[in-house]
Amino acid sequence: MSNKKGVAILGSTGSIGIKALDIIATYPDYFDVQVLTGYRNVELLIQQALKLQPNTVVVVDETEYKKVSEALWTADIHVYSGKEALNQVLESGEVELVLNAIAGFAGIAPTIAAINAKKQVALANTESILVAGELVTKLAQERGVNIYPIDSRQSSIFQCIVGEFHNKIEKIYLTAQGGPLQNIDSSQLHKVTKEELLTHSTSFIDEKSRIDSASMMRAGFEAIQAKWLFNLKSDQIQILVHKQAIIEGVVQFKDGSLKTHMALPDMKLPIQFALTYPERFKTNFPRFNFMEHPQLDFKESNPVLTQNIELAFYALEKGGTSACVLNAVNHVAVDAFLNYKISFSEISQLNNDVLKSIEVIKNPVYDDYLRSDYATRQAALKLL
Repeated sequence: MSNKKGVAILGSTGSIGIKALDIIATYPDYFDVQVLTGYRNVELLIQQALKLQPNTVVVVDETEYKKVSEALWTADIHVYSGKEALNQVLESGEVELVLNAIAGFAGIAPTIAAINAKKQVALANTESILVAGELVTKLAQERGVNIYPIDSRQSSIFQCIVGEFHNKIEKIYLTAQGGPLQNIDSSQLHKVTKEELLTHSTSFIDEKSRIDSASMMRAGFEAIQAKWLFNLKSDQIQILVHKQAIIEGVVQFKDGSLKTHMALPDMKLPIQFALTYPERFKTNFPRFNFMEHPQLDFKESNPVLTQNIELAFYALEKGGTSACVLNAVNHVAVDAFLNYKISFSEISQLNNDVLKSIEVIKNPVYDDYLRSDYATRQAALKLL
């Protein structure tokens, strides 16, 4: 049996998956890619499979199965298709670590499947913790599974508490770049356009993430994830605006000591830490130079942008399916803004109206999240 770490990369054709494979290629004596999965970008999936020679490839889009299986026919690679197959292949005894980089709600079920199979999880799928954090963290604790966060802010907190697991966290600080509206007046908020927000923000690839950053919803979602990942209460989490994005998280311990994680913004760093934990491997990533960053600024968010943060903390306190509701309505609200159906200021208003009108399901199971997500989206669409 190989001494290499057997890895399954879910969503290998996305940006996180591609970066993860770049890292794995740097350390060929340490990793053994057992499983690759993708959705519709089958050309890249085929290229990755031919290069890495995994044991198994899963193409989730069943209409692409024939194309992938024929391309890999001579490579002695098992090819499967569909969502069920994706979950089932994680039971392989050769897989030790599952990196879940599937985007959106579709990534929750594979996270649960990996935990049920007692695999360690490197988690880039936001919804697994944002939407289903209560269920996922409970299952992980019951199965003895570790979750290594890849989100840069959650990874920052995680790296601060390594070696401190026996010490009580008093408080954490999560930072947000804040977007282009930190100096805007409330009277101007309804005039904000899609174009100015998308042009200003280049930190995120997709349009929704750029809007969530500007509306501070992303920061609110980070707080919800931190609650579940680190077993915190709402009064133990504070959000600060830090435009340089050098410090993404700070941990304050019960003796008043503070620990922070500092690094140049680069997603490869948290990905590699999740893959190699508890070790740190030598890299050629750019190094931080204090002289190039002589000043680091921190402040509270512009008060006119705090409603989404307040809604996130409301959902955090309510528990159950509240965060699922907030995530679903925000998807509808941002999509409506991007399609010129509502103003920027109406995003948080729609989020508020729906969040506080949908019934919360306590102690949810997976199907409860599915039903809550659907019901919320329908309720939000009716208000447009």
